Amino acid sequence: FCPPTQTLALLSAHTTTHCDHEEHERGARKRTKPHSIDIIRMMATASRTRVSATRVSAKGSSVPARTSRASARRAASVRTRAGADAGPFDGYTFKPIREREVSREMSTRYFQDLYKYADADVIIMGSGSAGLACAYELSKHPDVSVALIEQSVAPGGGAWLGGQLFSSMVIRKPAHHFLTELGLEFEDYENYVVLKHAAQYTSTIMSKVLEAPNVKLFNATCVEDLIVKENRVAGVVTNWSTVTLFGHDTQSCMDPNVLEAKVVVSACGHDGPFGATGVKRLEELGLVKKVPGMAALDMNKAEDAVVANTREVFPGMIITGMEVAEVDGCPRMGPTFGAMFISGQKAAYMALKALGKEDNALNTFTSIESGKSFKKDGFGSLFQKQ
Repeated sequence: FCPPTQTLALLSAHTTTHCDHEEHERGARKRTKPHSIDIIRMMATASRTRVSATRVSAKGSSVPARTSRASARRAASVRTRAGADAGPFDGYTFKPIREREVSREMSTRYFQDLYKYADADVIIMGSGSAGLACAYELSKHPDVSVALIEQSVAPGGGAWLGGQLFSSMVIRKPAHHFLTELGLEFEDYENYVVLKHAAQYTSTIMSKVLEAPNVKLFNATCVEDLIVKENRVAGVVTNWSTVTLFGHDTQSCMDPNVLEAKVVVSACGHDGPFGATGVKRLEELGLVKKVPGMAALDMNKAEDAVVANTREVFPGMIITGMEVAEVDGCPRMGPTFGAMFISGQKAAYMALKALGKEDNALNTFTSIESGKSFKKDGFGSLFQKQ
């Protein structure tokens, strides 16, 4: 707020300044008034300058001509250098292909697999460390068809890392013989070994499983339910993982698919939205009494208990890995993985036994310590005391 006298003074000064400015502009116009032809020439020159100074890109944005030319020169220079130093890659080109061929090759094979494994010998739910060990042992039997179902895009479960996102994997002896069979090197200590990176186990065993002609991995696929007939698990109900996770709440009807099997192995792990899926569904159906979840961590008790209690929990369904701890209330083991390997192997043995192939199975567990009377004592008693 200004007093009236101060306001008048400010207005007077502003008026004087404004008038002086207008007078200056009139004088300037008188001194520099051009001819009409000069005005036309100046306008034409300015227009030509603007047109040549800018180029309109495909998206409508203006790019200065000098910048565009410089960019083109740089791109050409990069291409020239790449070609000059590319060695055997100079001029590398791919064979032509029609887009429809790619689509047909993928879809044809996938639906052939669905047709084949709609009636599988063994379905394994979950491809974590135990599920992969089970699939690996079953892959040694070409006459046994195995469908490996994984809800994630990437198989492996939690076996890509050790504990708390650390890299190394610790395996208690004598489960290290399984790593030796897979061809993996490790640091050897008195009672355990250390694998440099957990991903070495997962990537190695996964490649061997996927090479087998009798095993098919259906990843990004969820088991939504079980097929139960005549008091026996006879298969699984599946859907795309995106449908299971998001589709049922947004669409009115997203019906599933079904796969039948003579034996179902549930290796769904613990915790998480899909943890212990198999036994939790059995509990909902009243087919097992209770799924209490894991007890507190005790590595020494946990690994022995998980292997010892790997079993057929309900006719037609074998449980393996940490799902055993969920249904039995065993202690959790934390970041040690030996029990996952051996529990998976034991589940494979039990599946083969259920298929009437026990004699063949006894000859394929090559990572079992020499000197053990495997045929005499059986698979379960072999590991319960380790």
